[in-house]
Amino acid sequence: MIPRERPTPKISEFLRYLASHEQAEGSLPSLNDLSRELGISVAGLREQLEVARALGLVEVRPRTGTRRLSYSFAPAVKQSLAYALAVNQSHFAKYSELRNHIEAAYWDEAVQLLTEEDKTELQNIVARAFEKLRGNSAQVPHEEHRRLHLLIYSRLNNPFVTGLLEAYWEAYEAVGLNMYAGGMDYLEEVWGYHKAMVQSICNGNYTAGRKALVSHIDLLAHRPS
Repeated sequence: MIPRERPTPKISEFLRYLASHEQAEGSLPSLNDLSRELGISVAGLREQLEVARALGLVEVRPRTGTRRLSYSFAPAVKQSLAYALAVNQSHFAKYSELRNHIEAAYWDEAVQLLTEEDKTELQNIVARAFEKLRGNSAQVPHEEHRRLHLLIYSRLNNPFVTGLLEAYWEAYEAVGLNMYAGGMDYLEEVWGYHKAMVQSICNGNYTAGRKALVSHIDLLAHRPS
């Protein structure tokens, strides 16, 4: 068999530098030093640095300089999704479909990784949500909604899955659904499914929990206007 040359990803000189210095700690070298090392102009390096910042790969602070960040898929997805929504907000419905399929597909794997502390926190989230719904001045428990879903999938060792899910909630807020009430009966039903999901997780009945998740997704798809 004739050996094939390993393909090289098409990325900028600066991104390639970051990828080859995964263990680097502290601040990166100055722009002038990097410019000489990489063989590109300072102006060109600044452009590549801005791309890296937008992708969430580096952090630039006054006095402390530039430092490499741990990889996250979320910043790139958030940028692209925000642009898609600016073009046409109907893109949110399509992205929501993708998110729903991801949550259903990874449910079993995700819930089996949760710790006892996670399960306790899920129960606390549900309790706080119902306190908001049934208080003297009823509130939409959006923060609890976001926190519950992201916590369920937080133990997955997959930055692409978690990045896609995190971006969903940014878009959810961008289109104003965090302020959406839809009536108390509707919200009570939504959180009834959340409660069933959490109870099933705590009881180890993951199939029942997934069923509640899917029913909850169907309910959200037909939310009252």
